[in-house]
Amino acid sequence: MTAIVFDIGQVLIRWDPHLAFLDALGDRTAVDAFFARTSFSALNLRADGGERFADLATEVDDPADAALLAGYVDRYSLTVPEAIEETWALMDNLRGRGHAIHAITNWSAETWPVGVAAHPRLGTSFGVTIVSGVERMLKPEPRIFNLFCDRAGVAASDCVFIDDSPKNVAGAKATGMDAIHFTGPDALWDALSDRGVL
Repeated sequence: MTAIVFDIGQVLIRWDPHLAFLDALGDRTAVDAFFARTSFSALNLRADGGERFADLATEVDDPADAALLAGYVDRYSLTVPEAIEETWALMDNLRGRGHAIHAITNWSAETWPVGVAAHPRLGTSFGVTIVSGVERMLKPEPRIFNLFCDRAGVAASDCVFIDDSPKNVAGAKATGMDAIHFTGPDALWDALSDRGVL
């Protein structure tokens, strides 16, 4: 049996952080400017590593921008509008063939419960789920993959990891996992078929 380990954002669930700020800022260009002046991507990654958005907002100089960032958790459900159903169907097929299904996600501990509330399957579909913000460690660090293997009771060599980030794919490979760069459900189907797991 092969353990199939999924990333979640942009693989199983679409994530667009712009959607949390459009009402306040008006359009995507204005949101992009907000992201640039607040270094949103870097702050969001720190949240994925275990920090709180309210604390991160204290580092933002402009009070209006700081308030917007501090309120991100309350608007987070807007950012995960839909599941990528083709990937879910593929995952169900894998489970039906006897493969163990797990997940490792870079996701804030604060926003993970919001994501599960919006998409309840996230709370029931995986044998082991590693949430970076809960564990305070991030992909592609080797220790998050090692933690997964310890918790799931599997060898890295028995895992196929799927992620939309090439850096995370490289991190998984460095720990001994097979790994696939996710570019879409059809390409993933082909890659898994080539490995003989479909």
